[in-house]
Amino acid sequence: MFLSSYDELSEFCARVRGARVLAVDTEFLRERTYHPKLCLIQVATHDEVAAIDTLGIEDLSPLRELFLDPAITKVFHACDQDLEVILDHMDCVPRPLFDTQLAASFLGHRMQMGYGALVQAYEGVHLNKADGLTDWSKRPLDAEQLQYAEDDVTYLPRIYDRMMDALVRKNRLAWMDPELELIVDSVLERRDVQNAFLHLKRSGSLTRRQLSVAREVCAWREETASRRDLPKKWVMKDEIVVEVCRRAPKTTDRLRRIRGLDSISTRDANDIVAAVSRGVSLDPMLYPRVRHKPHANANLDSVVDLMYSLLRVLADRCGVAAPLIATRQDLASFATGDQDSPLRRGWRHEVAGKPLEGLLAGEVGLTVKDGIVNFSYSQDGKHFTSASDPFKMREGKWIGAKFGFVAECCERKASRGWLDIDWIRITK
Repeated sequence: MFLSSYDELSEFCARVRGARVLAVDTEFLRERTYHPKLCLIQVATHDEVAAIDTLGIEDLSPLRELFLDPAITKVFHACDQDLEVILDHMDCVPRPLFDTQLAASFLGHRMQMGYGALVQAYEGVHLNKADGLTDWSKRPLDAEQLQYAEDDVTYLPRIYDRMMDALVRKNRLAWMDPELELIVDSVLERRDVQNAFLHLKRSGSLTRRQLSVAREVCAWREETASRRDLPKKWVMKDEIVVEVCRRAPKTTDRLRRIRGLDSISTRDANDIVAAVSRGVSLDPMLYPRVRHKPHANANLDSVVDLMYSLLRVLADRCGVAAPLIATRQDLASFATGDQDSPLRRGWRHEVAGKPLEGLLAGEVGLTVKDGIVNFSYSQDGKHFTSASDPFKMREGKWIGAKFGFVAECCERKASRGWLDIDWIRITK
């Protein structure tokens, strides 16, 4: 169903107001603009599917009311960009929220599972993705394009039902909420230009004083890109921003000595120098505090490799995607004592933090036997081995993960000449 007028939209929204689930997806363009151009919003309940022409309907208030209705769960797949576009265009974040891609990671599927793979796994349907590069701003849309768009939400209500049942059965529904809040917080954070520097690439080596400059220059870039409706990299590329922060030029002449800024306009040059001045003149107590990555070294790399092996075993046993539990950077921070690590709180601590603490304390050991990775640990003078439930350790039993990833890891270690770590045994 294609909705191209306010009356059609209003009638549809009134009809579905009693639904408990509303699947949502968007089609937009922003390759050449700062603000995304919202071209289409697709929505679906268990009974109806609609594609809403956001180019033809100026007043989307009936839909906005549904997005904010606390009795209707809004279901997305990979919601991050959709939320950003809806926030930019409709000034709201749909709540309550559910993300099937995130849920899949909690239910034994890989991290960032694609929508097509999700539908195939849950509905047994192979989707046609031939219209993936459609210019959704062109009108009219033909029947094939509309079918493609509607397919992106048609299956989500039923998949949501099955996922909710599985999450409740596995007692993991409470794990979803804080992860969804992190996604929403990230979307809202990106709206504040003073936080733009947090996403500046190649800024890891900047000092706090230089980060203060970065905060001001990145804020200027965001505001300028927004005002001109141009991609921010067209205003100034990240690598040039970083170089400006390092040099902190006090005059426009010195600014123009930086490669890529030699032909910058006088107005922009003055604005950038003023931004640099605000950054360097700030009270040092107000400089940004950003945690830098732990310095890489051979010993830390070895420890993180070992931690990742244990993480994969734990993830395999509890059916949660390993990258959702922790990245290698998270493991490195945890190993170096970062007290703010996500592995020290919540479900991540229960799933992996506690066993990893034991590993770092020398209380947990890993072995490989018959192509299976096993781990065991000691506590209060007793020796335990892991059972099928990763949260309950029982004496005299082993668990294992498939050997493939460990064989790869061990081969890489052997080539570096440090395979013989005394608490890993490779058994044929």
